Amino acid sequence: MTATAKPSYFMYFPGNYRWSAEMLAILSTAPYGGAEISEVDRIGRSLREHVGDDDAWFRAWREGGDLLRARAELAEKSGHALTAASTYLRACSQYQHADHFRQPKDETAMAVFSESLDCFRKFIALTDRPRIEAVEIPYEGSALPAYFIHAENADGPRAPCIVRFGGFDTQKELQYLRGIPALVRRGFSCLLVDGPGMGEAIRFRNIYLRHDYETVGSASLDYLATRSDVDMERIGVVALSLGGYYAPRCAALDKRFKACIAWGAIWDYHETWRRRIEKLKQSSLSVPAEHLLWVCGVDNYDDALKKLEGFKLDGIAQKVTCPFLLTHGTEDEQVSMADAQKLFDAIGSSDKTFRIFTPEEGGAQHCQRDNLTRVCDVMADWLEEKLK
Repeated sequence: MTATAKPSYFMYFPGNYRWSAEMLAILSTAPYGGAEISEVDRIGRSLREHVGDDDAWFRAWREGGDLLRARAELAEKSGHALTAASTYLRACSQYQHADHFRQPKDETAMAVFSESLDCFRKFIALTDRPRIEAVEIPYEGSALPAYFIHAENADGPRAPCIVRFGGFDTQKELQYLRGIPALVRRGFSCLLVDGPGMGEAIRFRNIYLRHDYETVGSASLDYLATRSDVDMERIGVVALSLGGYYAPRCAALDKRFKACIAWGAIWDYHETWRRRIEKLKQSSLSVPAEHLLWVCGVDNYDDALKKLEGFKLDGIAQKVTCPFLLTHGTEDEQVSMADAQKLFDAIGSSDKTFRIFTPEEGGAQHCQRDNLTRVCDVMADWLEEKLK
């Protein structure tokens, strides 16, 4: 989990890539209500003598979530709804970041994740904006949990809508904290979905990771088609990290998507994990490697690799015909620039853009976690140009 000797990006825990990446993931959500820097730093300082101890990480962030939840409950009882709402939102974030490094997902981990969902529901109930609905997307005899966030400043009764998927480990509550409040102000509604292997879907519904993600994309579109407040001619799909596989696949195989953003590239996820498993202790991973076994529903890496055999975009990317944007950082330590170039070159659309982020601009890390507002603005501007 070690990083390069002299990285150009901020590392809270020098020498530990995974923990430092997670700290950036937390800190970068501050503009969207996900973090208060002093709260994060207080927990970070308490962990400096325990770097790499994932049990210590879990305890510290769980305690941080408990503290914020208690403050939120007091504010709610005192009639201060907006104070309570914003504090519940940060509590949700701290609980979910505690959970990220908890393996296995035992009863304690599940309880903390349940607390995070309760906090987000409190946020929905108490905030004045944006308007958020918890919804269910019918899916193969079951349903996928999701949030529909209503557009603000829309130009008519039917607003354009962005379907958002996470990646390997970014559930819908954390997706919200990655630019959604700013995007809805631009007149876009958003549908945030916990797909297979993600969030509530795997924890409480046993819906495991799968390669044919177009089933999720099409189910999301079918749901949106039932709403009178969505313009089905202006639907985009955006997904980050492993979502760099999901979004192109969805856009390639369901032409109702009119724009597609791969927020970070994936070309051959099977090959990516084959290399990682070979050098497991040295790999730059954003979560414990055991997470792969859990989301795949297997107990060994050979079986996990078999599950990943279909996670390849060659032959699929060529079928993307809608406007396409790929964002990637030059210092992404999880996915190479070579893989990003392969994806971009294969995309079949005549309207495609490869937006590269450098250390000088910021955003050179994986999914631009080191300059989140910059990439969110770039993506939102592009979506405005393509869908509005």
